[in-house]
Amino acid sequence: MPRITFAGTAAEYGTLDSASVIRSLMSFYSCKFLGYQDTLCDDKGRHLFKDCFIQGTVDFIFGNGRSIYLNCMIKSVADGITYITAQARSTIADKSGFAFVHCNVTGTGSAYLSRAWKKSSRVVFAYTYMNSVVNPQGWDDSGFKERQGTVFYGEYKCLGPGASTSRRVSYVKLLTDEQAKPFLSMTFIRGKTWVLRQPQL
Repeated sequence: MPRITFAGTAAEYGTLDSASVIRSLMSFYSCKFLGYQDTLCDDKGRHLFKDCFIQGTVDFIFGNGRSIYLNCMIKSVADGITYITAQARSTIADKSGFAFVHCNVTGTGSAYLSRAWKKSSRVVFAYTYMNSVVNPQGWDDSGFKERQGTVFYGEYKCLGPGASTSRRVSYVKLLTDEQAKPFLSMTFIRGKTWVLRQPQL
């Protein structure tokens, strides 16, 4: 889907998905997803978001999708403590997760990159510029300390004032080259079998 704007109609701080992605093998190019809480429901299946703009307040990228975000602008418009993603993987056998590669995290508030909505939540940020909107701790366990040992939260070669890992939570994984590799390309969503076969518009 190229160059489409998905804008929620809920009042500020309300909850209404601007877009719900519930089918597999879907890709979005240069699209805008504008909302507040729960802007983009990225659920069920493999997805590609490339050169997109995604804006919201709380959990504004959420769901159980297996998705890669390439060169996307992620903007928080929150006032205080907030959470960018809430990924819903519930078991380690599930292959779902969100990978943000060459993205830009900006905006207002004090934003955690993700919170442990489910016990095996999986989110990786790689080669991403993070400004000071990112909370120094980076990640949140949603009040479930036992999930600190079951979530998979990773960072790899990110840049900017918000990318400093000196005050990150103890359970974040600072990925090695080998650990990061599966999340950095279309391999994560098995894209060679479907992305490259899509018609050019």
